[in-house]
Amino acid sequence: QLQASGGGLVQAGGSLRVSCAASGLTFKTHVMGWFRQSPGEDREFVAAISTGGGISSHADSVKGRFTISRDNAKSMVYLQMNSLKPEDSGVYLCAAKTVWRSVVNRDEYYYWGQGTLVTVSS
Repeated sequence: QLQASGGGLVQAGGSLRVSCAASGLTFKTHVMGWFRQSPGEDREFVAAISTGGGISSHADSVKGRFTISRDNAKSMVYLQMNSLKPEDSGVYLCAAKTVWRSVVNRDEYYYWGQGTLVTVSS
């Protein structure tokens, strides 16, 4: 129901946009989030956006570099990533929940996509 795409290999300092297509759920009523996971690491919060797109939250580690957005007409959520660093590497997963509460907590999300791999070379 959530299909992430757009990952790839990019040099440090570069940009990349990952996308997530939603199906089988009423997209406009769901809060959307992006998480990332590296080998041996916990899945960590990256960003979240409210149902209408008017409110967003970004992890401190990506503030000023990453921007989450959504297009409810297309049932899509995006993560624009600029000034990428090697520590941004990992599998990026999109997730959905219905309430704007505890958006940084991965256990609050109940729909998950399979992820797309982002590798940032130094």
